[in-house]
Amino acid sequence: MNATLESRELNATDRCDACGAQAYVRVILESTGGELLFCAHHARKNEEKLRPLAATWQDETERIGS
Repeated sequence: MNATLESRELNATDRCDACGAQAYVRVILESTGGELLFCAHHARKNEEKLRPLAATWQDETERIGS
């Protein structure tokens, strides 16, 4: 898996796959290495289902409002 992809800070061009808002969470799937991006709301909504499938859960929600 590409370590650069995993460690890159999310920015304003990264958009939630569910609603198009700014993404603050990146999920890298264990099985495929595929990437999912979520706003804080959709990350919380899907976390219980996705955590067991995630190789990486990059959470930058602490940046909201800063």
